[in-house]
Amino acid sequence: MKLQEVPVLSVRGLTVRYGDGCPQCQDSLEKNRCPYCGTVWAANDISLDVYPGEVLGIVGESGSGKSTLMQSLYFDLEPTQGKAYLENYCGGKKNIWEASAAEKRHMKNTIMGMVYQNPIRGLRMDYSSASNIAEKIIAAGSRNAGQMTERAKELLEAVEILTSRMKEAPRNFSGGMQQRVQISKALANNPSLLLLDEVTTGLDLSVQARVLDLIRKIKAKYQISILLVSHDLAVVRMLADRTVVMLDGKIIESGLTDQILEDPQHAYTQKLVHSLL
Repeated sequence: MKLQEVPVLSVRGLTVRYGDGCPQCQDSLEKNRCPYCGTVWAANDISLDVYPGEVLGIVGESGSGKSTLMQSLYFDLEPTQGKAYLENYCGGKKNIWEASAAEKRHMKNTIMGMVYQNPIRGLRMDYSSASNIAEKIIAAGSRNAGQMTERAKELLEAVEILTSRMKEAPRNFSGGMQQRVQISKALANNPSLLLLDEVTTGLDLSVQARVLDLIRKIKAKYQISILLVSHDLAVVRMLADRTVVMLDGKIIESGLTDQILEDPQHAYTQKLVHSLL
């Protein structure tokens, strides 16, 4: 990664707040909740950049704001305030959260791909695997059935699912296979940014290892930028070039993944690293 490169994604001051807030909020928060007015700050002034071809890991415990960040970026949540820019949307000059509904759909279908922790959120379980991929392609404006079939075959092969099973519904598959179908669907329209939200949580260790190895191969093959959320520092160590550590809705530490692992500065990060050893 060269720092002079233009980021694929830039986030500035992302805040997601549940409640009206009060003058005491920022100085009196207990974890991420104000004891005076009860407002919960799920994300609190988050800023980060993702550069071309890199994996940025976001690590933190449950409730730290990781998934709030991802859901905001994929328009599943409306931020309270903040700005985000995608290089492939208006040349990175327009805040994506100010876009029209049609523009947001376009970004979701062409510029970004999302893989949820629970495959039920990302897949139609009663559609075939090929139809799930086709749905994403159709949403981007294509209507060529032959090209969609070929693309589905290519992507399912890329995630190591037999094309003989492409007409099967994901509900017939194991959790690890469902995640792989989700990844293939997310890649359908060659997005420049892939959002991975706790994609190995709940999978057996051997299955986790296969999914992580697959993600590494996908990154190498498609030269895609990845924002990877996990509560597991071992997952981030395996995949991420840089890592951001979150706690109580805030970024508390960031840097090269090797730096974070070898010389953590914040007490919480030190605890995370020691739990990994």
